[in-house]
This record gives sequence, structure tokens and C-alpha cells, in this order.
Amino acid sequence: QFKLIVENPEKPIASGLQLKAFVEYYPDRLEDIQDKLILLVDDDVVDIPLLGFIPYCCLEIESEIDFGQVIASNKVISKEITIANHGSSSGIFKISYDGVVLASITPASGVVKPKSKRTIQVDICTDVPRVIKEVMKVELEGRGCTEVWVKAVVVEQVLKVLGASCGKVVECINFGPVYFGTSKTEQISLYNESPENMDWVAVLEDNAIGGEMGTDLQRSTDAVLQELSLKNRDIDVSTLILCTPNQGTLLPYEKFLVTLCFSPEKFKGDFEVNDSSLKQDYVLFLRFETVGNRGGYLQALDDGATATTRNHPRHVDLALKGSGLPVMVNFNPGPEINFMDCYLDEQKEVLCTLKNESDSLPVTFSFRKAAHFNISPEKGKIKKKSAKDVMISFSPRQIGTFKMKQIIDIIGKGVDKNNLHDLKTISFHQLYLSLSGVCKAKRKKILFTINPGLTPVISNATGQFVVDGTKECTDAARGAIQCTDAAPVAMLKSAQTRIHTHQINRKCKDDALIAFPNDRATSVRPGEWDKKYRTIFTKTERYNFIDPEFAYTDCERLSIEAHKKYYDDFISSLRQRRLEKDDARQFDMYNDPVNIGIKPGEGLKSPNISITDFPKEKLQLKMPPLDDDCLLTSRKLATITSTSTNKETWSWLSPVPSSTKEKEDCSLTLTHKQLHQIFIGPSTIDFGEVCVYSTTTKELHIINNLLVHIWIQIEIEIEELQETSPLSQVVPPLTKTHVPIVFETITPGSFKRSFAYKINNQHLGHVLVVANAVPIELQLSARELILNPIPGCLAETEFRATVSVYNPRNHPAGFIWKPVTTDRKPAFSIQPTRGTVEAYSDLDCEVVWHPGFNSPEEGEFILCVRKGNAIKLKCFAKVTSQL
Repeated sequence: QFKLIVENPEKPIASGLQLKAFVEYYPDRLEDIQDKLILLVDDDVVDIPLLGFIPYCCLEIESEIDFGQVIASNKVISKEITIANHGSSSGIFKISYDGVVLASITPASGVVKPKSKRTIQVDICTDVPRVIKEVMKVELEGRGCTEVWVKAVVVEQVLKVLGASCGKVVECINFGPVYFGTSKTEQISLYNESPENMDWVAVLEDNAIGGEMGTDLQRSTDAVLQELSLKNRDIDVSTLILCTPNQGTLLPYEKFLVTLCFSPEKFKGDFEVNDSSLKQDYVLFLRFETVGNRGGYLQALDDGATATTRNHPRHVDLALKGSGLPVMVNFNPGPEINFMDCYLDEQKEVLCTLKNESDSLPVTFSFRKAAHFNISPEKGKIKKKSAKDVMISFSPRQIGTFKMKQIIDIIGKGVDKNNLHDLKTISFHQLYLSLSGVCKAKRKKILFTINPGLTPVISNATGQFVVDGTKECTDAARGAIQCTDAAPVAMLKSAQTRIHTHQINRKCKDDALIAFPNDRATSVRPGEWDKKYRTIFTKTERYNFIDPEFAYTDCERLSIEAHKKYYDDFISSLRQRRLEKDDARQFDMYNDPVNIGIKPGEGLKSPNISITDFPKEKLQLKMPPLDDDCLLTSRKLATITSTSTNKETWSWLSPVPSSTKEKEDCSLTLTHKQLHQIFIGPSTIDFGEVCVYSTTTKELHIINNLLVHIWIQIEIEIEELQETSPLSQVVPPLTKTHVPIVFETITPGSFKRSFAYKINNQHLGHVLVVANAVPIELQLSARELILNPIPGCLAETEFRATVSVYNPRNHPAGFIWKPVTTDRKPAFSIQPTRGTVEAYSDLDCEVVWHPGFNSPEEGEFILCVRKGNAIKLKCFAKVTSQL
């Protein structure tokens, strides 16, 4: 098979020259051969071996596929392995797998070209936690059969609650006793014990079995039942427990610190309970859930269950316990303290005892400042079941009767919504004392001297004596009055009498100033140009001299007025700016969904209205949004979900956002709490046993419990689900809709694949589709049929019997009866000979035996199902002899 092409030289080859020879190889069979060339150089013989190889393939494959640790998320995950061909010809491979763990192997067979690689995709389904260790048998051309191991560890996504200090798993947080109006914080750690990221959200269980909402567990049963009838139990528990943060993302094996705050509030019932020592115990459950699998709420929706009957598959519950206590402080004496009468610069003291009746908590108090009263000490702390003495003194600074309302602030720690980690000191409760005292004036002995002229109330240079402390004069007609604590003084009200007024001055204006008789020494002076002076009795205008050397000019007066106006405007603008800041601060203080920026009236409190008190029609029109800082509660989620599910299902929606509102809403990045209120499921759609070549439909439910539009986009690249439509929908707020998932296949076997969807083109999710594709099949009611004669009929009468054909599949099946032929003429017939059995139904066929000479008493039929199975039916005619 080798051919040598060469021209041997006849003469010796000179030095530096060469000789070329060609060897050609022409294989005629599939085997390697070898030979040799003999080269004669002068007297030497050189053997040159010749080897001839046919083209071959050299296939190699990895021996193991390791998925590592993955979480059980009802998702089909893939990993690739390569088959390399290092040979010079194409190689064939074939993969066989007999188990049920691996979802699919693509491709299971094929050809690898020379000097190339072929990628094989292996899928596993992470539906349940388990350890996967499966083997695939791979037949490689030229190497025989080899084994490839597929390994994976599917673990449950575990979220644990650990103590912040001890690091151990905690199941209960006990806040202990806390005064109403104050707060107490505890810290925990959330631990993601799984190899993947975890999105979580906190939900407060306000309707859980075993919860207590303000019941005194130490009281008798009758007292508790009476208390329940008096209190309004429908309260918003999200104000009792605060959690910061209440949503987030945990990295693999990460610990994250979470702060819990307990802030008890005293119930306000329809009837006042006169029990100052009433204690309220609370037992609540806080559930930390993962956000990734929201279809658990809808898993049983097709079976008639509501969307809130299923618990979340991965969550951890934390019990919270605490007690709310009122402030119990008594005063002795009190609450009214009357001091003895005293004079100016004197002081009266009363010793008051403050007693703390609480046997659980101490009390920190602070007295506010009060005029004419002093307290020592103003601040202090009273231990539980203890008392403290306080000295209250009355030190009047003026004459009169004083009744003061002394406010005592009870100091505690309150929550700061901006920073829950550090509580601030607040006054959460006030106590009141009524203090009263009288300050009397000492009598003065006044000596009067002769006063030649009338003296005004304010003494001037000519006045000799002015009576101080005179009271209001009451007798104006006689011109004389009697004044208490002073000597009688004759006074005349010139403004109310005109007996001395000159006739020409009776119509003068009242804007003039009164010049007293004893001011003549200063009447000639540079006075103010715009003021007039008249005498006290005759009302005659007095002479007013204005010295031009000392008086202001008109320009100076205008400059002074402008300067004064400038500063008046400046001070007025500062005041207006301060008032605007105060208004803005007041608006921000009350700018919430309850007060909407309006300051509530003094002493007025809003009623406790539950969301269940509103009619469903009004509730569907307007739903209050959930505060970002507020915890989700199970009752709120149930109410909002029932509102959405009670609406009529929308079967057709817009595929893309069209209006401005839809575009704005669908571009939002949703928080974990918002995603937790969107239900898309069930997370696993199980078609069960379906027939090949059939079309089966199940619904994927979508419930939008938000107050904004959301855009759902379904991404399906699976050939068996290509008929699913629509793949894009804009779901309005508080709306329920569904997408029909259509499954079609022509390949029998187990089917497990998952498809993904997006919310607002950002947030990813997935749904697992499970089915068992089986071939078309028909079943017979009996494999052997005995035909008996009818009593009373003639001997040559035909024998008849009936056999039923059942279709247990979901696809119509066509069939045809074929008789099994023999050498003898068949005596059996069957009707109908062909037909179609609808899905999950049956059809009766009649078998007739025709008696005759030499008719066989046995016969066979084959039920041939189109694209399905084949069944044999044996028929026997039971012939009896008649005498």
C-alpha cells in the first residue's frame, strides 16, 4: 500500500548535492500497516521504517460535574461539560442515564468534529433538599464506555435569629415591664445560613394563635373577660413594635444587626376603667420571611383556597413579650396644697412626700418652674416601692392671691424615629399639684404736708408730695373720693367736667396735652412742633416756643422717620420669617396620613378606626398606603389581598405601559416590602400526567396589592411552552389577573423546566413547570371475553357480548380493531371497527359470534391505538349442546 517514486542516480552524487524520493500511502482497509525502505549508500545499507495509520478520533470528557452547594428554590439550574476531540476524524458520543434526578441532558448524542469541542448541558432541579450523586454513562467512539458523576448538595435556605451578645439561636425576646409612653430596645442578629443571597422582610403576626394584646395575665378570668368587653381590641400593633431595618438583603453566611423597639400604649376603651394599677401584657410574634418565593401564598389557589391560607415556605418566628405599666405616684399631702398667708419677703414651707407604688420600675421626676413657688429638690429618682421628700416653699414677690398648677414631668426614654439605636430622654407623663397662697400688704402710716397746688400722679420739680399706692377713684361727681390705705385727697377729673372751660375753647379737639399749673417754669422751651398744650381747667392753648437753633428741620425729621421705618421694617421681616419657620415646623410635625398637616384640637383625640370598619366598596376605591418605616402585619396583608382577589379578574391588559402614570409607575424600583405584596404563582405548576400531542393549560395567577401599576414580563424559551400568551402585562393597582400557561410535548418522559419573569423590568423571579408526558393509551374492561347464548333463543342465533374501551388520558385517542387471521374463516366480528374515544371517557364495542358449520369458537382482535399502544382481546364462544 506504499508506492516509492524516485530516480536512482547512475553516477555518484557529488558533495553538496541531494537526492529526493517520494513515498505515497494508499490504504485499502481500516488497519494500520508498516513497512521499510532500503537505502544503499556505497557499501552501507540503511533501513527507513514506514508507518501507515488510518484517520481516527480521540475523544475525552471530564469525569465529574460538581454544582456545589445550592439552595432549594424550585429552580432548574444548569452546568456545562465539554467533550474534546483531539483526533483527526469526527467522533460519535452517546450519553445514557437511567435515573430521575437529572432534569435533562442536552444533547444526549452527537458528533464531535476533529480538533474541536462539544458542550453538553446538564440540568438539575432544586425542588427539595438532598444530596445528588448521580452517574451518567457516556459511550465515546474509540474509547468505549466511561462514567461521569454529577454531584450537588441542595440545602434549604435557612434564616436564623441569633442573640446580639451571645450569638446563639433565640426564640423569644422579653422586654419586661415598660411604662406607657416610653420605649425599650433590644438587638438581635439575622444570620443567613445558606450559600446564596437572601432578601428578607419582617411581618408582624397580629392575628396569630397565642398572641395577647394588652391583657393582664395575673388577673382572674372573670376580670379579664370583663376587660375584653370594655376595651376596643382592634388596634394597630405596628405602633407597638418597631423594627429597624424591617427589610434588606443578606449575603451568604452574613450576620446583620436588627434593633427591636417596644413602645406600649394604654388602651382607650369606650368605658373608663378606674384602675390606676391596670397592667397590660403583650405577646406578639414577629416573622422574618424571605422575599424570593412569593408563590407559596397561591400554591393552593386552584384547589379553592384563598391567597393567604398558605404559610411562607422559608421563615423564622420570634416571640416578643412585654408589659405596659402606668405611672403610680402618690403625693402626701396632695394633690391640693394650701399655704398660710404671708407678707412680702416672707416664706412658707410645706414638706411633700412622693411615693412610688410600682413594684417593678423606678420613677424619675422633674418639677417645672412656677412663679412664687420653689421646690427642693427639683429633680430626682424614686426607687420602686420607695418614697422621697420634697420641700415646697411659697415665696411671693407681689401682693395678691396665687393659685398655681404645678406640673411634674415623669422622665423616661422615648423612641427617635430617625435613630432607633439611641433612645432620647422625653417627658412621657405629667402629674399635677394645685398650689395656692395669699400675700398680704403691710399698712403704711403716711404723713401729709400742705400742697399749695394740684400735683399730678407723677411728681415733677414743683410737687412737694405725691400719694403712692392710691386706688381707682370712684366718685367723680363730687370730685372727692375715699382711698383705702391712704389719706383722703381731693381730686377733680377735668376731662369729665367743663365748668371752668372758656367759651371759645369748648369745641377744641381732644388731642391736646394738659399743661399743669405748676409747669410754667418750663413752658418756654424748644418743644415738639406737632404737639399742643392746653391748661387743665380753661382749656386755653398754652404758648409753645420753638427755638429754630435747636429744633429739627424738615429734612432731619424726614430722615429720622425714614431711619425709624427702616428698622421697624427690618424687625417686622425678622418676625415674619420666624413665624413662617414656626408654621413650617408645626406642619412637618403633623404632616402624616392621620393629621395631614393640621394640628389636632386641644384635648381631642382621633377615634380608633379599624380598616375592617369601612365598607368593601369604599375600601376598594381608596386604600391607605403602608408607611415605609411601618412594619407589615399579617392582618393588613390579608385585608389588602382580599380586596384585590374579590375584584373581577382582568383577562386582558395592556402589554406595555402607555399612559404617563403607567410609565412612571412601571419605572419604579420596588422595595422588598412592596415585592412581598405582589403574588405571582403558584411557584410550581404541576401538570401531572399529560398525554403527548395534547395541549394542557394551567393558570399563573398575578395579584397586585400595591397602589401603583406593575409591569410583568415573562421570558419563555422552552419549546414545550411556546404557546403561552400573553407574555407581557401591565397590572393596575389592587388588581388580580392570570396568564394561561400552555404545555405541549411530543416526547414521553418526565419534564422539569423553569421559566423566568421580571417585575418592572428589574426584579427577577421564576416558576417551575413539572409534568409527566405519557404516550396515548387505551384500556379494555377485559382482556378475555366469553360470549354466552341467550336463553330461549334458537341454536343458530348469534352470540353477543360487550367490551368497554377506556381512555385515561387527557387527549382523544383514535383506534381500529384488527382481527387476527388464521387458516379458518373468522366467526367473530366487532362493531365499531374504528373510532375515537374522547379524553377521560369510554366507548362500548359489541362482539358477535356467528355460528356455522366448522365455525371456530375462539378468536382474537388487536386494538391498535393511533400513535399509542396495542392490546389483544381474546373471545370465546361458550357453545352448549341442546337435546
